[in-house]
Amino acid sequence: MDWGLLFGAVNIIALIGWGLLFVARRGPLLHSTILYLGVTLLSAIYAAAFAGLLLTDGLGEGGFGSIADIRALFASDAGIVIGWTHYLAFDLFVGLWIAREADQRGFSRLAQVPVLALTLMAGPAGLLLWMLLRGRKKIRRG
Repeated sequence: MDWGLLFGAVNIIALIGWGLLFVARRGPLLHSTILYLGVTLLSAIYAAAFAGLLLTDGLGEGGFGSIADIRALFASDAGIVIGWTHYLAFDLFVGLWIAREADQRGFSRLAQVPVLALTLMAGPAGLLLWMLLRGRKKIRRG
């Protein structure tokens, strides 16, 4: 497996999804495109790479029981790319959810930029900011 090539590919997929989320006109088609060609594709790549690693190499010295075990998982290119793909898929999914909710609640696109940018760069911090802001406007019915 060329882990460098896969790393580049998942980054491009995620950046396309985020780019569309930031600049494209949102609606059901865009939401589905980001969900299925972005999030689902990243998730499929993650699942295939993780399963492939388990079947060929196992977890090696790594595991999930301690900091040392986690460090060992990320000590290889495979571990880094698989972990990074995990982050990309989840952060894009959360960004899509935030954007849809923000649109429904009547937040301007400009007001969404800092929340989405923070979600892109530091997922849980962006989610936290959104959770603090979202109660300010009720969902528009319409």
